[in-house]
Amino acid sequence: MTVSPIRRVSLTPIASENASFPAPDADKFHRDTEERKIQAALNAEPARCMVGNSPAIRHVFNLIRKFGTSEAPVLITGETGTGKELIAAAIHAKSRRAAGPFKVVNCAAIPPTLIASELFGYEKGAFTGALNRKKGIIQAAEGGTLFLDEIGHLPLDLQGYLLRVLQEKTIQMVGGVSQIPIDTRIISATNVDFPQLISAGQFRSDLFFRLKVLTINSPPLRDRGEDVLALALFYLRKFATEHGRDDINFTLAAERKLMSHRWPGNIRELMACIQRAVVVCDGNMIDADDLDLIDFYLTPPGNQAYNPPDITGLPRPRERAAPEDERTRVLDAIMHCDGNLTQAAAILKISRMTMYRLLRRHAIDIELTSIRNDSRAEGLARC
Repeated sequence: MTVSPIRRVSLTPIASENASFPAPDADKFHRDTEERKIQAALNAEPARCMVGNSPAIRHVFNLIRKFGTSEAPVLITGETGTGKELIAAAIHAKSRRAAGPFKVVNCAAIPPTLIASELFGYEKGAFTGALNRKKGIIQAAEGGTLFLDEIGHLPLDLQGYLLRVLQEKTIQMVGGVSQIPIDTRIISATNVDFPQLISAGQFRSDLFFRLKVLTINSPPLRDRGEDVLALALFYLRKFATEHGRDDINFTLAAERKLMSHRWPGNIRELMACIQRAVVVCDGNMIDADDLDLIDFYLTPPGNQAYNPPDITGLPRPRERAAPEDERTRVLDAIMHCDGNLTQAAAILKISRMTMYRLLRRHAIDIELTSIRNDSRAEGLARC
């Protein structure tokens, strides 16, 4: 499949806090402008649009541009439902391989007994039913990009073969003896904890380091600010058109509910929410009750359930006047989470990017390493 260039829709806030419908002239102008941008994207290739203007997603766009100029492997990390495949497709579209194929394999969806023949192909007579020689998906992506989703689920006995693909640029078909040269770029993605898999002997460390030459994190929706409203409007227009309801819109109460929700299922959850609201809404305005949002934590496969620790008296870092007090509070949160920066950032109610800035500002790297080493010694799992 050839992927055309990704369309990125950079949207300003759709409605201000005090806005209502009908909006003031200035707000109406901004809304009309964004409506036109969204409609243009929907008319082009809606399945390949990346929507947003938050600092987190702009950072992703910047890395996509840089990684597109390279041939090195890319590892995309992030929670489920954040759009990792879209990022992979965008990198492919920005690369010299854009005219070549973009192939996708979900390593968690193929039975372990079949994944070798699917990836590497097989020779005639290699096993019962192998009546003819068949190319694998790695060869099918020749001259293009292969996206290996859920790479953490790749069986251990096949990881050495993939390592050879990355290092030697050759493959060996199932039942074959010769090494076949290939020209395929590998982009992989995961939502699991690689250090934990490596410690458990379920993933090769040498393969991990070959996969992560370039890394990019797909930010969770809760860290993307008013991108939530931009994405909600994008999917509202998409699903409303499918149902012949072009005049439908959000009430202010619905927008507030969308912005206050934690979105544990990320963009995939938002899509389902908007699609349902379009169906159940009686009039031409989607209200808060039409969204049917439920707040709960989702645990990625293979990870232990996360119960946020009850830490009172931890104000947001920017609310503190003294730098030494800010440093102490950040360290307290990290210690309570055994070095897990994602959980510590959630406690402090800041984004992960802000957490990294605070680590650099207060030179907490040494303490962070010590905290994590102590936790490993106690056998604690981390993300």
